[in-house]
Amino acid sequence: MSQTNPVTPAPLPAKGRKLFLSRPVLSWGLNDVANTIFSSNIVTLFFPFYLTQVIGGDARMDQVASTFITYSNALSGLLIVLLSPLYGVWMDRTGRKKSLMVPFTLLAIGFTLLMALSANWYSSASFLGLPLAVAGVLFFFVIAKFFFSSSVVFYDAMISDLGNSREIPLISGFGVALGYIGTLIGLSVYPLASGQQYEQTFLPSALLYLLFALPLILFYKEAAPAPRSGVQTGFLSGYKEIAATFKEMKKYRPIFLFMVAYFFFNDALQTAISVMAVYAKTVVGFSTVRFLVLYLVATVSSIFGSFVFGYLTRKYGAKRAVVYVALLLIVAIGLGTTAVNEPMFWAAGVIYGISMGSMWVTSRTLIVELSPADKRGQFFGLFAFSGKVSSIVGPLLYGTITFLLQDQGTLASRVALGSLLVMVVIGLIVHKRIPEQHETV
Repeated sequence: MSQTNPVTPAPLPAKGRKLFLSRPVLSWGLNDVANTIFSSNIVTLFFPFYLTQVIGGDARMDQVASTFITYSNALSGLLIVLLSPLYGVWMDRTGRKKSLMVPFTLLAIGFTLLMALSANWYSSASFLGLPLAVAGVLFFFVIAKFFFSSSVVFYDAMISDLGNSREIPLISGFGVALGYIGTLIGLSVYPLASGQQYEQTFLPSALLYLLFALPLILFYKEAAPAPRSGVQTGFLSGYKEIAATFKEMKKYRPIFLFMVAYFFFNDALQTAISVMAVYAKTVVGFSTVRFLVLYLVATVSSIFGSFVFGYLTRKYGAKRAVVYVALLLIVAIGLGTTAVNEPMFWAAGVIYGISMGSMWVTSRTLIVELSPADKRGQFFGLFAFSGKVSSIVGPLLYGTITFLLQDQGTLASRVALGSLLVMVVIGLIVHKRIPEQHETV
């Protein structure tokens, strides 16, 4: 009579403090605080406020300022598009993530400091019709955002090292929620912008970015790398590996479908976040203070949504959770486009806040579920590639519409924002074609 060996059950996921307050997860989560301070203070709020203040002034010039804002974001996106796929190959080859992320983080902080120096440098010279100080801020912003976006490619991929398949959705939600707490912390610099001197927020924002990046830099211990052997070592040779992966597209069909869907989702998300401050002030009529209050409320809703969608993702699966987030995004953009008063835009902002935080939670988890472990770094690089291509297309589309319709005043911005609805709908159509995953990778 044969004896069957008992099957060892899979370890249960850690819970509560044991999971969230472990040194690796907490230091990783605090880096999300650092990332969000840059994204919120520089990309979303004070850089757009600064450009509107120094370039805008009437309905037409406000649209010109919007064009500069979106085009500078698009240029930064173009730079990351060229390199982000190689970052993923680099991770797979070396087995390293943190050691590759940290230099990009420090460079992003350094160029944010240069934004502050340029903005406070008084000169009568000009470049392409802009005061030299303003042109300098634009240039340093593009480079700072490039290095910031580069660091996030490695940061996102680190999540696969932090827990098992049941823990990752919760860790992802925890990180995003902590990140939006970073938004609240970042807004503490607003009193320094007295008299609409928004450039005075650049320096303290860079210092806060550094402060909350330090725990990961100092205390996160990366596992000993296990690089692959027998591969080309030249950095640019990574394109050959990417090309080989694309040739096997049918083998990885689910994840490539999600890359396409995410392109359209992120197109809407990133474009909306880069223009929402200027849109609220110039189209809906918010004052700076009232918009910041709305931004705070939207941030709290992001924190709430991130935690809730962490559990929804674990319960219903990442694919279905992404659909829920996309539907929320459609409602938010529709309300924002048609908002004729502040209450309508308040509703749009709160719903958008939920969808913005939740998209990060669900998409990072779905990448882990769909990608094979030996190519996970490469697929996170391609995930960033998809997101950054969309961060070029979306701002270019928005900026071109506002430029072409600048004589129509605020209607230009409404048409530009409404165009993002088409992107989300296309994304949903592609996303529905992803086959159901009956087991996690």
